[in-house]
Amino acid sequence: MFFTFPDDARWNAERQAVEFSVEIGEYRGMVRIPRRVFQRLLPDSPVPERCVEAYHLQRTRFEMVVERKLRRRQLTEDGNVEITGRDLREGAPPGSWSDGRR
Repeated sequence: MFFTFPDDARWNAERQAVEFSVEIGEYRGMVRIPRRVFQRLLPDSPVPERCVEAYHLQRTRFEMVVERKLRRRQLTEDGNVEITGRDLREGAPPGSWSDGRR
């Protein structure tokens, strides 16, 4: 399977989440990472700019979570993907900083 992640990450103020696109074959979807996920990743308050910055710093990690969720067909009701804190912990290797602490 060949996943494509266009470089279109942005803050959605209405949903309070970072959003970015994913494509695989005929599927085109939106990935959402709610602000509360970034509360565990950032040492300070997760303001929109810091959330988008954290996304870019951890982009590969988020993309791997999306690939795993799509392979398992774990989609939201609207056919998109939402990343939770649990998703990040599940894919983290032992000893990694899955809760924002090193």
